[in-house]
Amino acid sequence: MITKSIPNLFTLGNLFLGMVAILMAFDGKYSLAAIMVIVAMLLDGLDGRVARALNAQSEFGKELDSLSDVISFGVAPALIMFIVSFHDLNQALAWTVTGIFPMFGALRLARFNVISGTPGYFTGLPIPAAGGVLATLSLFHKDVSAPYMVIATLLLSYLMVSSMKYPNFKKVGLPKKAIWIAPIVVLVAVLLAVAFPDQLSKMIFIPLGLYALYGMKQNVDKLIRRSRKQQKESDENYRHSKR
Repeated sequence: MITKSIPNLFTLGNLFLGMVAILMAFDGKYSLAAIMVIVAMLLDGLDGRVARALNAQSEFGKELDSLSDVISFGVAPALIMFIVSFHDLNQALAWTVTGIFPMFGALRLARFNVISGTPGYFTGLPIPAAGGVLATLSLFHKDVSAPYMVIATLLLSYLMVSSMKYPNFKKVGLPKKAIWIAPIVVLVAVLLAVAFPDQLSKMIFIPLGLYALYGMKQNVDKLIRRSRKQQKESDENYRHSKR
């Protein structure tokens, strides 16, 4: 029974850090709020691996994980962005864009839970990655104006519910003998996060942003290949019709 509950502790830790991020944002500690979302991502990545290593997967854990993700990677990043960047915008626009992000994140999670995706890939940008990008992007609010932040928020929202493919890295498992290392990794991550919140958050934005752009690039490449194929077929049909 205790073994079966261990993965859920990581999930609840993810949820707790999401709530802490919200409270820190309201308290004006934006860098710490953003880094709490990033540490929550670490816990979110560990809960599934720990569950598979302990053979403790369950429908309960799956649903708890989705509910936690909506808070930590949907509501928390959207509120951070709202507080730091959207406060001077038209109120209706600011509220709408802030609400769209967690709503689309919830749709992304619901689709993930009921529809089998392509092996090795996620369909649509995972909400932890989208939330991580939005939370860390908010720290650049002094350099990026609010309208561009709105566009970025809407783009990330769309990417979550799109059909673009993203690698899922689930094959990178966690050996059962290494499970005891997971709490140490989390503790070190929290200590580093508290010590260097601003620097770490902005550094982590780069790989997260590249991951989000990866799906867009793959989709553009796919469209270009399809267009070239159609053009080639059209040219061949035209040549045949001339004969």
